[in-house]
Amino acid sequence: MSRITRRSRLGIIFRIIVFIVKPIMLIITKRDYRGVENLNQDSGIIVAMNHNSWFDPLVMAQFMWDNNRPPRFLGKASLFKIPVIGWLVWGAGQIPVYRESRHAKIAVRGAVRAVEKGEAVILSPEGTLTRDPNLWPMEGKTGAARIALATKAPVIPAAHWGAHLVLAPYSKKLKLFPRKTMIVLAGKPIELSDLYDQEITGEVLKEATSRIMDGITNCLAEIRQEKAPEKRIAWTKEKP
Repeated sequence: MSRITRRSRLGIIFRIIVFIVKPIMLIITKRDYRGVENLNQDSGIIVAMNHNSWFDPLVMAQFMWDNNRPPRFLGKASLFKIPVIGWLVWGAGQIPVYRESRHAKIAVRGAVRAVEKGEAVILSPEGTLTRDPNLWPMEGKTGAARIALATKAPVIPAAHWGAHLVLAPYSKKLKLFPRKTMIVLAGKPIELSDLYDQEITGEVLKEATSRIMDGITNCLAEIRQEKAPEKRIAWTKEKP
């Protein structure tokens, strides 16, 4: 799919946001992109990323835009109801997640439709900022796995490092200068084909999610040149 085709689908609000935000990102950050060839899939893709800063969606958005895969992020449905902000995220084509739904597959139906249309859907399986004190990924939720098994689309694990230096986890204090380098690595698609024809049970979702989180963690370990913990911490609502 060509650059023109992919970007021709974007609405005016998306383009305005890019016009405003991209020059700012170029001024306040440096970039080190790796594994970009793994984004070149002839289909919709699911990009599963780590989440250690409220700044990292901007980092990943720039990474995807610069490599011709305009991002469609998942966001809480409540965000879309906020005056002005809700209008902007709707207009920019982002996707609400209906977490209050009793049926998990309904919660991600917008993401499934987007992937089936050839879009690049971005999400953090952790669902929130990592609680790991050393910023390694936690255990993931099953949303990414559900989308992958429903669409059979490639799941690209991705990790970034550097956003936390601009905005530390749970901090509101920006540290823009000196400029920090945003390292982003996209890995090879996660192997899930052996799960496609199985009934989508809790065990199947758990296995798919574990593979996805392993992929993200391995990407981050490669960036950091460190060994990841043998066991990921469990998801919790409590902040560290």
